[in-house]
Amino acid sequence: MSKNSSNKNRLQSIVLAIAFLAVWEGSCRLFEISPIVLPAPSSTLIRLYSLFESGTIWPHLWATLFEVLLGFLLGCIAGLVAGAMISLIPAFERLVYPYLVALQTLPKIAIAPLFIIWFGYGLTSKVVITALICFFPILVSVIAGFHSTDKDQLEMMKAFGATKWQVLLRLRIPSALVLIFAGLEIAAVLAVIGAIVGEFVGAQVGLGYLVITLNFSMDVPGVFAVLIILSIIGLVMHGLMRYAARRYIFWIRRSEAPVMT
Repeated sequence: MSKNSSNKNRLQSIVLAIAFLAVWEGSCRLFEISPIVLPAPSSTLIRLYSLFESGTIWPHLWATLFEVLLGFLLGCIAGLVAGAMISLIPAFERLVYPYLVALQTLPKIAIAPLFIIWFGYGLTSKVVITALICFFPILVSVIAGFHSTDKDQLEMMKAFGATKWQVLLRLRIPSALVLIFAGLEIAAVLAVIGAIVGEFVGAQVGLGYLVITLNFSMDVPGVFAVLIILSIIGLVMHGLMRYAARRYIFWIRRSEAPVMT
C-alpha cells in the first residue's frame, strides 16, 4: 500500500469520525436528549477533562494499566511456552491441549469470582484474569504458526545436518512470527477486557471500578469519559503490536499477513 493511499484512508477515517460526532452532538441538542440517557460528545469531553483536572482518574488509570500490561506479559509468556511445547512435543499435545481447550470454554465472567476468592480484591486477581484471557489466542497462534512451517524447507535443513535448535531458531520461529503477532494483536485488545472484567466482579480501584461508581451515581457522561480512556488504551496496545509486527517481520508486507483481528 502506497503512502498516499495510506494517508487518504487515514483522512477518510478522520472525516467519518468527525461526521459521526457531529450527528451525535446535533441529535442530542435537537431532540433534547437527557444526559442520563445519552450524553452529547461535548459534555463527555468536559467530564473527561474534569476527571483529569481533579486527579480522580489517576489512581484508577495506573491500576488498570498495571493490570493490563502485567497480565498481557504473563499471558504472552505462558501462551508462547505452552504453544511451543504442544507444537514440538506430540505427547504434550495429546495430554495437555484438550484440557487447555476445556479451560478456554469456561466463561471468564463466571469463574472471575473464584479468582477474587483465591487472590483477593487487590491487583493480583485482575492480573491473573487478564493473563488467562490473553493466554489462549497466543497459544493457538503459536501452534498454527509452528505447524505452518514449510515441509520442504524443514527436510532440506535436516538433510544438511541442522540441529533441532538450529531448525527452531532459523526456520520454525521465523515462519511462525506472522501468526504469532496476529495472536498478540488479539491478546492486546483482550487484555483490556480482562482487566475490566476482573474489576467489575470485585475491586477497590481501577477504571472498571470507577465505571461502576459513576454508574451508581447516574454520572453517564463520566461513564462515557472512562470508556473513551479504555478505548484509547486498547488502541495503543493494538498499535504497539502492529508496530512490533512491522519491525520484526519486515520481510513480509503487512497486506500479505493473515488478518486475525
